[in-house]
Amino acid sequence: MLAKTVLSLGLWLQFAAGQNTPERGPQPSVSNSEGDLLFLLDSSGSVSYYEFSRVKEFMWDLVQPFTFGPKDVQASIIHISTTPTMEFPFDRYQSSRSLQQAIRDTQQLMGDTNTGKALSYAKEKLFSGEAGARPDVPKVLVWVTDGFSSDDISEPMQLLKDMGVTVFIVSTGRGNYLELSAAASQPPEKHLHFVDVDDLTIITEELRDSILDVIQANRLHAVDITSSSFRLVWPKLLSQETGYYTLEYAPADDLARKRTNQVSGAHTSFMLSNLAPETAYEVALIPESNVHYFPPQTTRVTTLAEEISPAQVFISQSGPHSFHVSWAPTPDSVVSYQVLYGPLPGNSVKLLEVGGEHNGTMVENLAANTTYLVTVTAIYRSGKERSLSAKACTQEESSKVRHLRFEDMGPNTLKASWDSADGNVLGYKVRCRRQTGPSSVISVSPQIHSVLLTDLPAGTTNKVCVKAMYRNQAGKGLCRMVHMQPATEAQGYKHRERA
Repeated sequence: MLAKTVLSLGLWLQFAAGQNTPERGPQPSVSNSEGDLLFLLDSSGSVSYYEFSRVKEFMWDLVQPFTFGPKDVQASIIHISTTPTMEFPFDRYQSSRSLQQAIRDTQQLMGDTNTGKALSYAKEKLFSGEAGARPDVPKVLVWVTDGFSSDDISEPMQLLKDMGVTVFIVSTGRGNYLELSAAASQPPEKHLHFVDVDDLTIITEELRDSILDVIQANRLHAVDITSSSFRLVWPKLLSQETGYYTLEYAPADDLARKRTNQVSGAHTSFMLSNLAPETAYEVALIPESNVHYFPPQTTRVTTLAEEISPAQVFISQSGPHSFHVSWAPTPDSVVSYQVLYGPLPGNSVKLLEVGGEHNGTMVENLAANTTYLVTVTAIYRSGKERSLSAKACTQEESSKVRHLRFEDMGPNTLKASWDSADGNVLGYKVRCRRQTGPSSVISVSPQIHSVLLTDLPAGTTNKVCVKAMYRNQAGKGLCRMVHMQPATEAQGYKHRERA
């Protein structure tokens, strides 16, 4: 343990001093790239100083080959903390040397992990002209997280993606895969990485290449490709006053099925949906300008294979009368889900309808200590259906101990008694936290409703808690504060109630 601590401290001091850790060799320079790159950096108290330093190393290593400047790549950092904080705007550092020093000088803020607030801040403040962002270049967000957030991220993240921001997520902890894969741009295999903080170098090159795919594309290209949709992104050529765009697309093997959309000149992205899976589409962007002539831009995009849903069903948050059922994946081709559930054995079945955009629901009003068969059925736009089942068990209903009381049994000794709890109690656990001296835990059989507590010095205040134990969980504890009278006063005790 000491050796690891010394190693961690050494790595932190080495990076802070500006040394390369470890030696990675020179990286080839990358030019002809233009984009605004935002790092969403977890600066909260859930991240250790060592982890924070390794993430900073990773950030610099990731962007080291890029050329920075007003016509090249620009970078910025937002801290995730109790309140989101911008470390520096996009246009602050216009050279590799100055950006390297800025990343090195970045200090951890601590506080809560309010990622949702940081995402909203990025949308409202950072991806705007006042923070140096450019309106006509690709936008990339790299979120490095330990996998947890204190607030909701789904809505602010979707708003950023709707603006055309490409989202990459690097999780160094035990993050929720369903939540993070929904937050990242699609497909998650390209935009979501799970890796230990000491192994970040493993993904550096792959992630850098993925970022380059976005910021080197100065022409019409597709992002967020799924089995039934993709988003088209192009450089800003027009404005709302100078013209509009005509988008034409059709399956490559059936050009006669061409479709056309008209898009405002103020836009630089457009989502195409309701597409066929595993199909190559020919796409043409035609700028219709009343000022200049712009040649059409074309690209070919192939949709992904149709995801089979549900491929997995998960049961969680089980209680005496409820549990949560979730499933994955949630492809765009599914319009709704049906959740059938009923006790085993038995013929009673109930149905819940869930929208296709959701990946879970709470099942409530259930019987305690009961096994249920749960079947999730996906209803596809094509009319197809696919089902997957799982078993779920509700917890045994627990009860709180009642009427905890005490009786003086002599010097430094009390008898604690209580009334029995409801349900199939397997025993009771009595915990005594002494003001002076060690705490103690006494376990007794369900037939016993009292214990002797010893070594309670005169003049001390001690906390006694009793809880019933059940097969799958413990009941809620009943606690009392007990004050032992000083030796100079009459023998005995006083107790104060505390729920």
